[in-house]
Amino acid sequence: MDTRQWRSTVAAAQAGDRQALDELVAGWLPLVYNIVGRALGGHADVDDVVQETMLRAVDNLGTLRDPDSFRSWLVAIAMRQIRDRARRRRPEPLPADAGDRAADFVELTVLRLQLEGQRREVAKAVRWLDDEDRQLLSLWWLEVAGELTRRELAAALGVTRQHAAVRVQRMKARLEVARGIVRALEGSCPELEPVTARWDGRPGSVWRKRPARHIRGWAYCSGVDDVPLVNVA
Repeated sequence: MDTRQWRSTVAAAQAGDRQALDELVAGWLPLVYNIVGRALGGHADVDDVVQETMLRAVDNLGTLRDPDSFRSWLVAIAMRQIRDRARRRRPEPLPADAGDRAADFVELTVLRLQLEGQRREVAKAVRWLDDEDRQLLSLWWLEVAGELTRRELAAALGVTRQHAAVRVQRMKARLEVARGIVRALEGSCPELEPVTARWDGRPGSVWRKRPARHIRGWAYCSGVDDVPLVNVA
């Protein structure tokens, strides 16, 4: 749906055109699924969060003053629903197959970045990020894929574009660390075993620091042949 078309569709829906409202929901549902699915790593709650996002958008469509800002407004609603869901739920580890399910949401962007061989590694690395980084990563992937602008990404976060750039760079740095951990754990470094002796086998941001320190200080696991994600500020 191009800019001119969605502007007129939003205006018609706000005026009470039921068909326009249906077109609006159908046209933007894939974007919301992408954002929520990536942020939640393919969790079973994706459908519920998407549904709540679309319901809130429909209920509050009349409050949108500028139809041109519909996409950034909708993305901001989706991010609020994702954060609300995180606050309501007690912290829990991702299920064992989360990496495989999240890979479906990762695939498009990984292909766009020409990282086909790293698809599985990136999907696994996401499991080592905290909720806030996964939420930001879901937006950044869409920016790289050309589905969001940096202005819309910043609006969804409620920060300036400059602040958004800083947050994206920090998130990407933590993702690179997580990718290094995935490679190290799948390798055969003899020095890593003592570091992981008490690990329960579940990836997570809380445990990430110990293997990260090991990787930074040990050449065998430092990833000298690593190919970083494309540098998008």
